[in-house]
Amino acid sequence: MKQQRKQYPISQMAQWLGLSRSGFYNWLQSKSAPKQAHRLLLEVKIRAAHAHGRMTYGPRRLQKELAADEVQIGLSQLRYLRRRLGLRCIQAKKFKATTHSNHSLPVKENLLGQCFEPVKPNEMWVSDISYSTPSQRSLH
Repeated sequence: MKQQRKQYPISQMAQWLGLSRSGFYNWLQSKSAPKQAHRLLLEVKIRAAHAHGRMTYGPRRLQKELAADEVQIGLSQLRYLRRRLGLRCIQAKKFKATTHSNHSLPVKENLLGQCFEPVKPNEMWVSDISYSTPSQRSLH
């Protein structure tokens, strides 16, 4: 309303928004008006940083992200605003290393039988599977 008052009458804008004209003027005179504007700007920047971090940043990483944009905010205030805005970080689920035993490929039998004490050298050779997921596929 403050920015549009040169184009439209205050009484008409107040009526459109369901506010009183005196309430607008009281808000203009109060000292909380700049604080509210600053808080609204902070909320917008917090939402943007939260979205930029793919909703995975907690308060500390979010604070560093905001500091990179030259926004100084304390951790307690950031936690309060995140709670007020309903922003929660999404935690990635842990990768569960598993074998897919439901297939038609031949399966070798276990010749070792959990006996890990060889009698002579080169009698037993063992290996392990390392999981790496560069994309959606698994490589073994």
